[in-house]
Amino acid sequence: MPSYVSPGVYVIEKDFSQYAPSVNSSVVGLVGFASKGPTNKATLITSPNRLVDTFGPPNENINGQALEGALEILEATNSMYFVRAAGSNAADASAGVSFGGCPAVSVSNAYIGTASSVPGGTPYAGEEPHPHFTFRIQVADNGGVEKFVAPGKEFSVPSSTITANTDASSQSVALRKVIGGALHTGHVGAFFDTATAASGFIAGAYAGSGAYMSISAFSGITAGATASGATLLGAVDGSGVALGTLVSSVKVYGSHLHNSTAPKGFGYLAESLYPGTGYNLGTKSNGDTSGNSITITNANGEYFDVKVNEDGVTQETFRVSLTQYKNFIEGLINTGETNLKSDIIKGNLNASGTDFTPTELTNYINEISNMGTLGGFGITWKENDTGNTLTSVDQGNPRFVKAIAGTYGLSGGDNGTGNTDANATALIGDATGATKTGMQALDDDILNISMAAIPGISTESVQNALITLAESSQNFMAVVAPPYAVGSVQNAIDWTNGLDTARSSAINNTYAAIYWPWVKVFSVHDGLDRWYDPAIFALRQMAFTDNVSETWFAPAGYLRGKLTKPSDVEVRLNQGDRDTMYSGGNVVNPIVNFVQQGITIFGQRTATRNPSSLDRVNIRRLMIFLRKVILQATRQFVFEPNDEILWEQVEQVLNPFLDDIKRRRGITEFRVVCDETTNTSARIDRNELWCKVLLKPTKAAEILIFELNLTNQSAQLGG
Repeated sequence: MPSYVSPGVYVIEKDFSQYAPSVNSSVVGLVGFASKGPTNKATLITSPNRLVDTFGPPNENINGQALEGALEILEATNSMYFVRAAGSNAADASAGVSFGGCPAVSVSNAYIGTASSVPGGTPYAGEEPHPHFTFRIQVADNGGVEKFVAPGKEFSVPSSTITANTDASSQSVALRKVIGGALHTGHVGAFFDTATAASGFIAGAYAGSGAYMSISAFSGITAGATASGATLLGAVDGSGVALGTLVSSVKVYGSHLHNSTAPKGFGYLAESLYPGTGYNLGTKSNGDTSGNSITITNANGEYFDVKVNEDGVTQETFRVSLTQYKNFIEGLINTGETNLKSDIIKGNLNASGTDFTPTELTNYINEISNMGTLGGFGITWKENDTGNTLTSVDQGNPRFVKAIAGTYGLSGGDNGTGNTDANATALIGDATGATKTGMQALDDDILNISMAAIPGISTESVQNALITLAESSQNFMAVVAPPYAVGSVQNAIDWTNGLDTARSSAINNTYAAIYWPWVKVFSVHDGLDRWYDPAIFALRQMAFTDNVSETWFAPAGYLRGKLTKPSDVEVRLNQGDRDTMYSGGNVVNPIVNFVQQGITIFGQRTATRNPSSLDRVNIRRLMIFLRKVILQATRQFVFEPNDEILWEQVEQVLNPFLDDIKRRRGITEFRVVCDETTNTSARIDRNELWCKVLLKPTKAAEILIFELNLTNQSAQLGG
């Protein structure tokens, strides 16, 4: 307590308002395979759309029925954690994006001159003393597809902007004003080192050795006129192109980037963020595009756009550059699995399958900024259509090394579910590493999983591991089922008792429940009727029960166990079948197709063979709920003085909570004992506080018997 010395008024706040918190009992955990999405991580899913966006749609080619089950269960709850298992064969889908240079023509500071400088000294008809120039530029992409259709776009340089003397800077300024200092509509531009530079270059926007640019410049011809005079652009030679030289038009090509010492492909390796076939570019059955692709489009100067497409629709766009750090391709998207900026891809600058080291990347940026031979990374280009390789960097030197435009489809993705043994290992996972994998990812109190399944998987080792995890964590109930087409009722019972070829050990655990037979459901994603694992609908009805009543109500019967989606059952059960499955130590919960009431879950036994209150699903779910609430409500008392005051505080938290459960028909009677009888001197010396909670859980009325007694007319019935 603080010490108060001087006179005054003081306020002390103490909080004795502790109460038991609310805990969501409808959180479902599903483990299975998918064609995309994060692996070995419990991912929160709150809606069917989010499930499909994250993990892809269900498909019969995907092992198990985790995705199908998730979609059904999400109709009854908005809290689900999906763990996508991935085997050792899982592989990322990828696409290699090639780099190249854009075609360019150097322009020098040659003298343009007056009309008298024209050969023969005679001006063309209508020519002004200072000529009017028209440039016609044809640009094609890497596939040779013309982007400026013939005769190309005409750029007219009026005579008023050009001085008839050796002031080459004014000529270049005029050229830049007309063609533009940024690529005209992503096709062509004129670029100079400075605003008044006397020389520079004209460049096309499309990179690659198939991209080309043709330039013709005419004197004394107004825009749109037919070319009949001599051209103003000179030939490509070691001294560049002189504006005043009167020769034919120029056609130059772009380039592919390669390693000059050991030629090999060089570019950006874009990979799917996670492994899986769902990223592979393909076509759906209805003809729509599926999977992912990368589209490269041109932008001004050295820039280009990386568009990431999903199912044929652009989801992300990054404007990048290979020379500017702030717009560098690996900085804007990501580098491998770090620095994530994209939700779909990751990538690295790559040469023939080998990612660049950080040092190599730094050197590359510096080299490519300087152009030229790029210090070990050379560029080759060809003049006209001859394919002759030029040797001088001044001769049609490509500019703006950038990604080559086009669409690159991702391919090579693999789910990693090649064989059964690998599948089982992936589903079971590992809890010993730094990160828990497979179903072990569900073993986290923060997730608050209350029920779990691995739909469509009947492998004994996988089911046993899930049941063991449920029991060891005490956090959730595991729901399993015999395999599809197991056979008759006797075959299903033999399977649960470990007498079937597919199962060698019996299931005997209060944290597990078994449901059978499988049910037929129309799959909207496949457009087909498919047989679904009954565990899916067992979990669905547990969540549904939480919504319409309470966790401790039986998720069975006509009120809470009726299934509206299934249209049929694998095996039709009669009264004798149901009696056999539900008695004599058998623990299979039947799903029955009643003639009038429809398909209904008509059992709620746990998989224990020992008769106790915990042989019913509603009681086990009640105990899971109570344990979680009590743990959360009483953690605040750890390290408090272990005396009568603390004992009373514990009772004051638990008694109102349990009384509320009693009023909501979960228990019929209870008592909390936390006093000197439970906290002996020996226990206190061991720093232990013991509290005994006595409960009488409310049992479900599963067998209703009405006794009909006939009496004679003289009997006195009373009332």
